[in-house]
Amino acid sequence: MFGYVRPPSSLPKDELERFRRAYCGLCHTLGHRCGPAAQFILNYDFTYLAVFLSDGEAEPLKCGRCIASPFHRREYLDRSGAFDLAADESVILAYWQLRDGVTDHDWLHGLKYRGLSSILEPAYRRAAEARPEFDANTRQQLEQLAELEQERCPSLDRAANAFATLLQGAAREVKDPTKQRVLEQLLYHLGRWVYLVDAADDLKEDAAQNRYNPVALRYGLQDGLWTPESRKEFATTLDHSIHMMITAFELWDFGVWTPVLQETLYMGLFQMGRAVLDGTKKKERRRREMHE
Repeated sequence: MFGYVRPPSSLPKDELERFRRAYCGLCHTLGHRCGPAAQFILNYDFTYLAVFLSDGEAEPLKCGRCIASPFHRREYLDRSGAFDLAADESVILAYWQLRDGVTDHDWLHGLKYRGLSSILEPAYRRAAEARPEFDANTRQQLEQLAELEQERCPSLDRAANAFATLLQGAAREVKDPTKQRVLEQLLYHLGRWVYLVDAADDLKEDAAQNRYNPVALRYGLQDGLWTPESRKEFATTLDHSIHMMITAFELWDFGVWTPVLQETLYMGLFQMGRAVLDGTKKKERRRREMHE
């Protein structure tokens, strides 16, 4: 995914530590199921996917060293069916996003995506063999997105629906039928929000490179610049998706993950949306890159 779903800094320390253990647990699961190359795709977004898929109970803990912490043993969540599922789906998503990057760029600028997708391909093949339905759904939705990009479709709903349907498919292997319906709704609107906020974040860059951007086409924006009216209307669209996520979230008991998810859905996503529209997320990224 894209890095827009993050644990808010307002989370209590014990809840941040709980999320950190899930993050490390998914990393270990990726390595075990798909090989060390798969561990490099780890991000917060995929950790949230594992959290959503989990049963809400306190998972057993393990303790060990890893590449990120070679000298100090750290606690992490042990493997589970939910983490196995999230690991496989994360690899499939990451692989097809890289292949999409190859398609979206010329030969020279696509080298990075081509190289990374080649490194990840063995892990992808293992994951796709384990989750063929999710792999097929992901390819189908990305092909639809590619068609919309080629025709420069100005419809926000058509473009966002393809990515939303893609992410919705991550819930299809959930065994409980009620939880499956809840997660399908929640992940659909999360996918829609992620797609739209990513398009908004890339407005100026896409305008400079004459790339397809449904937000710019929908609102007739010039040089990637908002008008006050378009910004307000788009913010309402983003917030609507979050409200739909919250509606679905309230229909299920997420157990020990409830505080993390509540803070993220009720606070974190709204904050991220505002940061993208205000341009402060780009500034934060530039400051971070300067210090790396």
